[in-house]
Amino acid sequence: MTFSVAGFCPDTGMLGCAITSSSICVTSRCAFVGSGTGVALTQNVTNPDLGPLGLKLLSEGLSPEQVLEALGEADSDVRWRQLGVLNNKGEGATFSGEKALGLHATAVGQNCIAMGNLLQNEQVPAAMVKAFENSTGHLAERLLRALEAGLAAGGEMGPVHSAGILMCAEPQWPVVDLRVDWHIDPINELRMVWHNYQPQMQAYITRAQDPDNAESYGVPGDE
Repeated sequence: MTFSVAGFCPDTGMLGCAITSSSICVTSRCAFVGSGTGVALTQNVTNPDLGPLGLKLLSEGLSPEQVLEALGEADSDVRWRQLGVLNNKGEGATFSGEKALGLHATAVGQNCIAMGNLLQNEQVPAAMVKAFENSTGHLAERLLRALEAGLAAGGEMGPVHSAGILMCAEPQWPVVDLRVDWHIDPINELRMVWHNYQPQMQAYITRAQDPDNAESYGVPGDE
């Protein structure tokens, strides 16, 4: 019911993921990102506890493959899960349990991973990886392009209803956390939200790190 992509930008150190699903509020359950640590994706019949655990294991120095092995040992129902891990070096690994739903597939590329279940075809993750690898610019834009490529390649068997981008940079909090939780065209709506947020993103970081030099809020009463 979900397809997703995670990516790393070696030029900026940014880490993030984009995800979409026929289910509501997919990002809240399936996407986990840690600043300077990595990305953990947990989907299919989802166990959200595996996301924070995956980031914790990455922070302890385990490789993505070792993290997946440890997650399998921690979850007695791992055969139902589809998992992806990407570290802060751009190294990734994926796993699909034997109970993964419908047609499912994964792909690992340069500084990125992609995966999905209940897909129209097995080429969807590879299309996302190709789009990410062949794109340039802001990491969030590259992730969004990859998600759009997955949809164009066939996407899920049914319509998607929710989508999101979650991304970390130097701050410990997510610098991009954009979500469309129930919409007839969530990926296109997510692009609209990103288009409006992108020009403001740095201002919010500056307000946190250096409020004396932050630009005006531009709202009534701000003098």
